[in-house]
Amino acid sequence: MTTLAPIVTHLDRYLRTAEVTDYSGAWNGLQIENSGRVTKIAAAVDACEAVIVEAVARGASLLLVHHGLFWGGVQPLTGAVRRKVKTALDGDLAIYSSHLPLDLHPVVGNNVLLAKALGFTKCAPFFFAKGQSLGVQTRASLALSEIARRLERVLGSAPHLAPGGPGKTARIGIVTGGAGGEVARAAAEGVDTFITGEGPHHSYTLAEELGVNVFYAGHYATETFGVRALAAHLAKKFRVPWEFIDHPTGL
Repeated sequence: MTTLAPIVTHLDRYLRTAEVTDYSGAWNGLQIENSGRVTKIAAAVDACEAVIVEAVARGASLLLVHHGLFWGGVQPLTGAVRRKVKTALDGDLAIYSSHLPLDLHPVVGNNVLLAKALGFTKCAPFFFAKGQSLGVQTRASLALSEIARRLERVLGSAPHLAPGGPGKTARIGIVTGGAGGEVARAAAEGVDTFITGEGPHHSYTLAEELGVNVFYAGHYATETFGVRALAAHLAKKFRVPWEFIDHPTGL
């Protein structure tokens, strides 16, 4: 029988959970404990109510997520918050969340895996924030239309482009998720093309002013890679089946 404790210990070490600096609401690590037995792992991007309900319905006993339960800080257990916690406890579902530790991981990280899926195998660290490099960068001479084509093939939907930079790339930086508001940081590190998930309205015109191309490829879509790879890693190591619960937002 596989138990929760050794899986959590392995996850904490493998992801360097205690070492990676993150936003205060991330609360990386085990967020809800179950009775101790793990027979099936579910992976999802968000610990939202729909995902938790589905994980319990599928018989999962451990849910791995990228966005956990406590982004809003301390909250009363009312409404949706109560329902999510109660569903997990009633279903004996443990929840483990990993945000930046999963983004920047060199093997199962969102950034390195998106880069690999796009055909970029020689990457260097990129986007220094919170005392660490969160993303990856690569040197490649590609037309913007080719990058758009690859993103659509990999993610299943066409990206939105702010064509502020050159028509052919030289240095491409990747930070999945919601890093579009950090166009200035990306430009300062020398990339001419920045691939991310989403960004605020002003990031488009700022990209034009800074001379940088920005591909907004979808916050959700760019962050499905890590939880899938992490669940597959655990399934192999601990011999437990796993499933991905797809709950796209289109954003």
